[in-house]
Amino acid sequence: MKFRTSLFLAALTLAAMSPIHAADVKDTMKDRADSKYDATKDVAKQNYEMAKENCKNMSGNAKDVCMKEAESEYVKAKSQAKVEKKSARTQAEATDDQMKAEYKAAKEKCDALSGNAKDACISEAKLKYRQ
Repeated sequence: MKFRTSLFLAALTLAAMSPIHAADVKDTMKDRADSKYDATKDVAKQNYEMAKENCKNMSGNAKDVCMKEAESEYVKAKSQAKVEKKSARTQAEATDDQMKAEYKAAKEKCDALSGNAKDACISEAKLKYRQ
């Protein structure tokens, strides 16, 4: 039993040497949201350019309608990308808040313990909730 506890503490110590903090998770989620937004915006721009190119073969009112429809699709795509980016950023902040709250609750549970058991409990909570 003592050997298992030593292995457990050694594993926790090793894992604690390079922890992933909640802030890192939030930043990663925000970075992904930004990247996806940029990519979606680029695709929307390319689609818009292709649609405008297709409109060049038309004339009169048909061409005007085609151009306005192309512009409308472009604006819709950019707006939707913006909504998704904000939603992803909000989700990242919510995840961060949840992890912090869960860590505090787990840490409070550890207060009932003492010595190595308490230390191990707190280390486990830090790893689990990335604090």
